[in-house]
Amino acid sequence: MQNTLLKSAKLKFSKNVEDHYPDILSPDALTFLIALHERFNSERLVLLEKRVQQQTIFDEGKFPEFSRETTHIRNNEWTVGNLPKDLQDRRVEITGPVDRKMIINALNSGAKTFMADLEDSNAPTWKNTMEGQQNLRDANTKSISLVDKKRNKTYALNQETAVLMVRPRGLHLNERHLLINDDEEASGSLVDFGLYVFHNTTTLLNNQTAPYFYLPKLEHSLEARWWNDVFTFAQDYLEVPKGTFKATVLIETITASFQLDEIIYELKDHIVGLNCGRWDYIFSYIKKFRNHPNFIVPNRDQVTMTTPFMDAYSKLVIQRCHKRGILAIGGMAAQIPIKNDERANSAALEKVRKDKEREVKNGHDGTWVAHPGLVAVAMQKFDKHMSGPNQLHVSRNDVNITAQDLVELPLGTISETGVRKNINVGILYTEAWLRGYGAVALYNLMEDAATAEISRTQVWQWLKNEVTLEDGRTFNLELYKELLDDEVEKIIREFGSDHMKSSKFQLAIDLFDNLVQSEDFEEFLTLPAYQYL
Repeated sequence: MQNTLLKSAKLKFSKNVEDHYPDILSPDALTFLIALHERFNSERLVLLEKRVQQQTIFDEGKFPEFSRETTHIRNNEWTVGNLPKDLQDRRVEITGPVDRKMIINALNSGAKTFMADLEDSNAPTWKNTMEGQQNLRDANTKSISLVDKKRNKTYALNQETAVLMVRPRGLHLNERHLLINDDEEASGSLVDFGLYVFHNTTTLLNNQTAPYFYLPKLEHSLEARWWNDVFTFAQDYLEVPKGTFKATVLIETITASFQLDEIIYELKDHIVGLNCGRWDYIFSYIKKFRNHPNFIVPNRDQVTMTTPFMDAYSKLVIQRCHKRGILAIGGMAAQIPIKNDERANSAALEKVRKDKEREVKNGHDGTWVAHPGLVAVAMQKFDKHMSGPNQLHVSRNDVNITAQDLVELPLGTISETGVRKNINVGILYTEAWLRGYGAVALYNLMEDAATAEISRTQVWQWLKNEVTLEDGRTFNLELYKELLDDEVEKIIREFGSDHMKSSKFQLAIDLFDNLVQSEDFEEFLTLPAYQYL
């Protein structure tokens, strides 16, 4: 019966799909996904092509500008709708993938909200994606639980939990397991969003809340308009009022920072905030200007939120958000507690404290952490310096951020240690991602795809330009191969040759190496890697 239904509904599964998850991919849910696809997928592909066209302009040596055509939007006085009661205080938000244990622990963490991530911290295997939807549904019905037999421990929700938000995949990612209308791969964005609202809207409204989203990697206000149209269509389809769904947009591309007012305006019926997605922002900054002469970014450890172009973007986000009546959420603290080393743990926590104190004093309304152990640390700083639920009253009209401020090249050095770290972390993360893990603890930091993207992009850029290292050597192909071989040997010694054979390390090494040596830059490493999941 199911195959007949799918055939008549113009949708089929790819050949390698064995589990059809009928509770999530019900006939009515599939009909909704088809409706979303037919209405919005072709426009999504046009928007992706516009990104390609924009890159050709950057490749000519040009930088983004504030659009003259939308000057009136930036200069006029207007604000968006009221913030829902349960999203007015977001002083500490925790993020993580959609596996069952993570969802329970994050909702119980004491954070104000939890961003359940179907994007950068979730490797989009069919199992992860579909079981993630099951877990989110169970979380919203308050029935989610987990029994860990090895630890003899049961996980269940507390009486009071964080507000749930969901991040779907970016516009560039397909869902290759679902084929619609003559074998067109579905959009990962539409699948993640569509299944969530289809299965959870009624439950959430009955619980006096609603579907709340984080929208990733927008590069233009037209992409915000696309999402606004998706929200409006879905609300009409599900027969709920316009404005029911709410969105926070991650400002994690350099082009988006030139269109903050425009993005807010296009989503004005649904938007409640912007977020400074710092790691992807650095990746975008390097990626967009990769072919500019002499545009070289130093070791990624030297690019922090106090780096001028990062500080400028953060303050501009606060200013524009508060002018329009929405929240400005700060960036991620990726540190995780360090066991059995009190000195190192204290140093790591002190970094978090300073980062969060800077954010709250700058005027941010909240911040991100990646581990439950950091919730109290971040909360303490925001409680101390933010007396109300948010800081919408802080205008930041004292700052005047220019186009030049947003693209100012950071000063610093490139070292052999920096190259090695990028190679090592890039391979280790990619290997774990290929095994289905999107959030990976590496060197006492919780990493997601953004770190791997920065790592391989920097090595690509440094190699292409044959930069001079701080010790005077030229970073050329010969030196790259030498350092790559050395880092691979270290990984073999650490994990053992037998483990290397049974793991995804060789594939990860080959993918990383191909991306670094490729003449043409690959926009996202997850695109070629996705074919191996």
